Amino acid sequence: MRRLQFVLYVALIAMGSASLNGATPGSVSGVVRDSAGVPQIGAVVQLLRPDQSVITVVYTSGKGTFNFPNVLPGRYAVKAMGTSFLPSLRENIRVHASTVVNLTLNTLFEVMQWLPTEPRAANAQSDDWEWTLRSAANRPLLRWLEDGPLVVVSDRPGSRPKLKARLMATGQEGTFGESGERFSATVEETPSDSRELLARVDFAPNTDAGMESMLGFRQELGFAGSVQSMAAISLHPEIVSANAEGLEEAAMRTWETMDLGDEFEIEAGSQQVMSRLGHNSSNIVMAALPFASMAWQGGNSTVRYRMSTAPQNRQSSDDSQPIFWLPRLSMRNGELTLERGLHQEIGWERRTDNSGMALLVYSDRIQSPIIEAARPTQLWGSPLTGNVLFDRSSGLMRAPGPDFSSAGLVASVGHALPRGNNVRVSYANGSALVMPASTHPTSLAQLFSAARPRHTQMYSIALSGTLEGSGTRWRASYRWQPADTVTAVASNAVGPIEPYLNMHIRQPIRLRRNVIGVEAMLDIQNLLAEGYTPFVLNDGSLLVFSQDQRSIGGGLAFTF
Repeated sequence: MRRLQFVLYVALIAMGSASLNGATPGSVSGVVRDSAGVPQIGAVVQLLRPDQSVITVVYTSGKGTFNFPNVLPGRYAVKAMGTSFLPSLRENIRVHASTVVNLTLNTLFEVMQWLPTEPRAANAQSDDWEWTLRSAANRPLLRWLEDGPLVVVSDRPGSRPKLKARLMATGQEGTFGESGERFSATVEETPSDSRELLARVDFAPNTDAGMESMLGFRQELGFAGSVQSMAAISLHPEIVSANAEGLEEAAMRTWETMDLGDEFEIEAGSQQVMSRLGHNSSNIVMAALPFASMAWQGGNSTVRYRMSTAPQNRQSSDDSQPIFWLPRLSMRNGELTLERGLHQEIGWERRTDNSGMALLVYSDRIQSPIIEAARPTQLWGSPLTGNVLFDRSSGLMRAPGPDFSSAGLVASVGHALPRGNNVRVSYANGSALVMPASTHPTSLAQLFSAARPRHTQMYSIALSGTLEGSGTRWRASYRWQPADTVTAVASNAVGPIEPYLNMHIRQPIRLRRNVIGVEAMLDIQNLLAEGYTPFVLNDGSLLVFSQDQRSIGGGLAFTF
């Protein structure tokens, strides 16, 4: 019996050895690229067992390729690592013969990037570090492995983050309704493959200053497009007028995007706005502001028509901020007044991998355009302030100018520079309000009534990029138009380039464990304090008009 057991044991070993020796080894090969599709030379690629233990390691070639020969059939994982990139992990790879696995390396900024909630203007500048509150369906999932590092996991197409959170502490001075210390908390969630939800709250600690918040929802409709809604509110007790104080604003924007094949896209929607000055006040403004656009794309070129009745809130070009969605208000004859109008444009745009150009013609009819001024002496309480909105924290005031019409063109050219930098040059012409100089004391009412439209030009240049090694993301822009203009040229058509010289810097701070992403931020508007037009009022105080007041802001952001 023992001999029979021994014979059977030897036979089993022989059968197992025969089947193992008979298994045909395969191979695992592929290409490692970055998010722009550039092959990565010298990247480290590991072949892993299902428990994440390392089998062997190779380096990519001069073309970004790698190859693991003589791999026995089974389940494996492949992990790629490169300098300045998050590791990329592909799991559940079944190897039978020759298996191809291509990997993409992403930076932390690229993984956390959110897409815009509405199509930008054809010539709008791409701002790659701004959060714009939408996740992408093709974004991979972040995971902390047991050995510590953060990796990008894409075990199947369409995987995406389920939850993101961001906390920001900032301080700012020199901007209407936005001065002082503030905390912002943002949460974005994708509860299913077709729905996205976001929320943001912004408040000033230990004060009775204002609060802002926003809530958004997006529903994917497959090939048909999507439906989106965005709601924002703000409470600003520091904004007052002669007989009331505390400005309250609310906006609800709903729109649908429809895709007609690969060439046509149509967007249509409406924005409902409501504002009041003072709690339980009858001084209320309500309006429905429709908008629509239609685009045809062929190859690298796009032709677009756009119509809008809600002027862009030029106080912020970042649509992750609640103020981006809120109306622009002033006072006229003791009543709240909404800046509104009709904007129409037809544009052509062409983009390649390294360059882009755009040309559009536009027509505007603007009602109650806002004129902003600073009153350094801040003689609040005099009769001069009866027809303006006044911000007690910043000393800025707003009043409406005369209605006017404008028509013109906007042209821009952009190009990608070496090492990931970009440059864009723009030109626009059209009408803007000007304030004629006065050498003798003038009343406030006379000053605002003296504003007149004039046809003029605008020139701008914008540079942006990332510093190698430090990871600093920066943007500098200079936009010039005559100093006596107090409104922008083609303000509803051009991209988000603020007037005069501006600097925006974001610096990632690397912690030892780096469990939480930390960024330091600096934002300076109108760095050289240009474009100021001073006037002396009848009471002897000084009033300084400007298209863009100088402001400075900074803070820290924490991403979870």
